[in-house]
Amino acid sequence: MNRRDFLLSGAAAIGVAGAAATMLRMGKPQPAQAAETFEVTKTEAEWKAILSPAAFDVLRKEGTEYPGTSPLLNEHRKGIFACAGCDLPVYPSETKFDSGTGWPSFWQEIPKAIGTTVDRSLGMTRTEAHCRRCGGHLGHVFDDGPAPTGLRHCINGVALTFKPATA
Repeated sequence: MNRRDFLLSGAAAIGVAGAAATMLRMGKPQPAQAAETFEVTKTEAEWKAILSPAAFDVLRKEGTEYPGTSPLLNEHRKGIFACAGCDLPVYPSETKFDSGTGWPSFWQEIPKAIGTTVDRSLGMTRTEAHCRRCGGHLGHVFDDGPAPTGLRHCINGVALTFKPATA
């Protein structure tokens, strides 16, 4: 093997390794936890102890519940939707609307309640919404919602709890 062949084979190996790493990342969102620090932190075992398996999958592993399965989809009382991981109020009931998607949807969050990251999973670019206090994955934000914001926060119901307004 001459020097040229050696250099070309090394460059090819680096290219294959880089492509493989990109493909691994492409199928999965980059966790918010990698880029930010949060007020509420727990070990995986501690999260598993306080969350249902479905809530753990969504909040901590960035899973998605099946559409149409959340009881919060049909929750229409006045109140507050909070993060199921840390109880931070994240959406007021006044901003909830029926998007027809099968997930609870909101046109605006409570100020400073959520954070966002770029999610390049599933071969597309989306805006991932997470709880700003514990980093739990809530869902995604799209620009096809109603006025006044034009946004649709498409949120997993298992990532939320509902607290009805008192009188």
